[in-house]
Amino acid sequence: MAGYVAYVGSYTNNNKKGIQIYDVDIEECVFTYKGEVDVNNPSYLISSRDKKFLYSIVDEGVSAFRIEEDGNLSFINTQWIGGMRGCYLAVDSKNRYLFIGGYHDGRVTMMNLEEDGSIGEIACGLFHEGQGISSVERRLEPKITCVELSPDEKYLYTVDYGIDQVVVYEIDYDKGELNEAAIIRCAFGTAPRMVRMSHNGKFLYLLSEKRNKIDVYKIINKDGKLDYDLIQTVSVIKDTYMTAAAATIELSADEEYVFSSVDAVNSLACLKRNKRTGMLEFKFDTRVSGDYPKYISVMPDRKHVVSLNHDSNEMRAFEINYEWNYALMRKPPVKVNQPNCMKIVRLS
Repeated sequence: MAGYVAYVGSYTNNNKKGIQIYDVDIEECVFTYKGEVDVNNPSYLISSRDKKFLYSIVDEGVSAFRIEEDGNLSFINTQWIGGMRGCYLAVDSKNRYLFIGGYHDGRVTMMNLEEDGSIGEIACGLFHEGQGISSVERRLEPKITCVELSPDEKYLYTVDYGIDQVVVYEIDYDKGELNEAAIIRCAFGTAPRMVRMSHNGKFLYLLSEKRNKIDVYKIINKDGKLDYDLIQTVSVIKDTYMTAAAATIELSADEEYVFSSVDAVNSLACLKRNKRTGMLEFKFDTRVSGDYPKYISVMPDRKHVVSLNHDSNEMRAFEINYEWNYALMRKPPVKVNQPNCMKIVRLS
């Protein structure tokens, strides 16, 4: 059976580990420490589709690493992104461009990628404009929290937490440009956080931090003109909590289930997905026994979900029972300093 390796990015304020590397037993969901790479505050990681390279947000911009045959990382280079610190990454399947979302300055950046995996110069950089409202007293500037490629890779979806919008760009790969194609406008103060799409490109799932809900959209593409039909809104918590804040959303590999984590309540929710209609049904939630589940990873076997509990410095793996609707932690937590993100890579 092919081996798997996990790359975990964590803040380096108190511990200079940066990216930690683990061998992963997928069947048992056991993480065995393998090594580490010293980089500054890798808040988000992404691997190339061919599993040859790993890219990371760092204080200096973005860094590139070569994934070796044994799963270890070899540093390639670091590039400045032309703006303030990024928070999210996407990369196209042909390794042409790296896309970066900026939380602090509301900028989306498109970086050239070279054949050796290194990060080249800036191809395009755009700042979002406008104002959002988080309360009567507080107004927010643009803050991009997620960038996600459409399944056909023609469009880049940029989720703007600050101005309550998802700005959709058409990608010109030849010219290295982003051209605005559509905008999904959310209600003021709902704070959209993350977006995921079905593999067939027909449905979009948008997680709202303030409402703790997922908006389900049917994507309509008529002769290249995009439109979005809101067909459902479903909660990721059972009850209303004033301090709850939805953190992340992920689909299982078979797209039969959607998982979401919620801060303050410190819960993990499981929703059943209808592949034909795209609709979701809330099945259950469970407490993650830690603080601030900032990121979750659905394992390739779909039997396990790992919660990265940022404020309690740990990862906890849960075995999912879909028949009886519960999640059970069977293994002790793995200690990690302020984990932010995890990428699972299957080695050749």
